[in-house]
Amino acid sequence: MTHDKLMALLKADSEKIDAIMRCDLNTITNQHLHQVIAYAIFNGGKRIRPLLTILAARLCQTKISLNETNLYRFAICFEYLHAASLLHDDVIDKAQQRRGQKSANRIWDNTQVILAGDFLHSRAMSLAGTLGNQQCLGIICDAIQAMVNAEFIQIDNTNSLNISEQPYLQVLLGKTAALISAACQTGGILSNATKAQCQALTILGTNMGLTFQIVDDLLDYLGEPEKTGKMRGNDIRKNKMTLPLIYTLNHATDKDKQWLVSILKTDENTRMSEFKSIKALIEKTGGFNYTCEKARQLTEEAITALDVFSDGFEKDKMTALSMYVLQREH
Repeated sequence: MTHDKLMALLKADSEKIDAIMRCDLNTITNQHLHQVIAYAIFNGGKRIRPLLTILAARLCQTKISLNETNLYRFAICFEYLHAASLLHDDVIDKAQQRRGQKSANRIWDNTQVILAGDFLHSRAMSLAGTLGNQQCLGIICDAIQAMVNAEFIQIDNTNSLNISEQPYLQVLLGKTAALISAACQTGGILSNATKAQCQALTILGTNMGLTFQIVDDLLDYLGEPEKTGKMRGNDIRKNKMTLPLIYTLNHATDKDKQWLVSILKTDENTRMSEFKSIKALIEKTGGFNYTCEKARQLTEEAITALDVFSDGFEKDKMTALSMYVLQREH
């Protein structure tokens, strides 16, 4: 299934998700708060997380415990949590752009942006607690705790040049995969999925989340800014150890590694001035090829996990969405 065909098939669901979020957010009485949140939510975004909840619920082919409208209302809690994390990340990272536009922290002050993120977090938990069951709420709470823990691990790893692949993947499991996995799992739970189906949805969501972030890390080096909406080299600027760089540090020749380490120990401006040389060394050492292969393997495992489900339209869409995450250019 081509990307364009997939987007066309998901268009109606995406539009309904947007409509339900607009209706839900219209209950905000403070117009200033509404303005910040609307900018964060409706300034782009693919709605992958709520879409996964909806597709997972349909995939199980059993009676869903919520009516259609309430299923969508439950699903938007994942978009709210995602948007809240992006607002907070942009403040932490002193970001300049988000999805090709000014990041919210460049328009409003940090206090307002953090509070808007807090509101979205609270609203998401209210929806999850009201519409979901205790098991769903527990999974979502575990995912949020994993996200926070991963941020602290990443802070601890900043400027460490001895990092291996395992702690990098540990960060990704919490930072991105936990919420995407929760979106898949809760969709299954709401449709009374079997134990085998729940396990499959957990693998699917976890691997899709890992792939999403690994591809994001690749795009930071290889993406086209007009498509990604972000300048290349942000991870080098912030001294983030992502998989292409980790692989290169562990597999480069002694001479190349010595040079790379010396550059990574310098200031931000010097690192950015050497970005093209760093990228060329990663290419020469095989860091990009290795990272691409890792993402491909994770996607293959995710799609294989879907074997427990009956063939059909929803399974085809979930498979295509997994491939889209692997092949995306923005």
